[in-house]
Amino acid sequence: MRVILAAAALSLSFTANADFVHPLDFDGSEAQKQEVLDYIVSRVKADYCDSELDMCQESNLRMMEKSNLKAFKQLTQATNRKILDKVIEDYCSSELDMCSYTNLDMMYKSNLKASGEKLEW
Repeated sequence: MRVILAAAALSLSFTANADFVHPLDFDGSEAQKQEVLDYIVSRVKADYCDSELDMCQESNLRMMEKSNLKAFKQLTQATNRKILDKVIEDYCSSELDMCSYTNLDMMYKSNLKASGEKLEW
């Protein structure tokens, strides 16, 4: 239970300062690569240093930055834009504010899988 509460507290952070880059609009340019890196660094700092969770240790920051970059790269390969757009809307454009690429990747994969399932007896 403590792990779930810690994860929830971690995710409820202040909005990151840098601009969010939609993974499916990423063009691979050096300028956009820098935007993505700036967003990730800013977002991770907000989540781990500027929130009530206060886990602002260099090792945590680097680990989460790497995790977010990996998630972003995976999201650039998303095959269902409608599902990804809805995940981004729900997690980035609401009071929930869980707009890390790691969260988005996890929820995209979960929703994509669920979209192909039906309730059966």
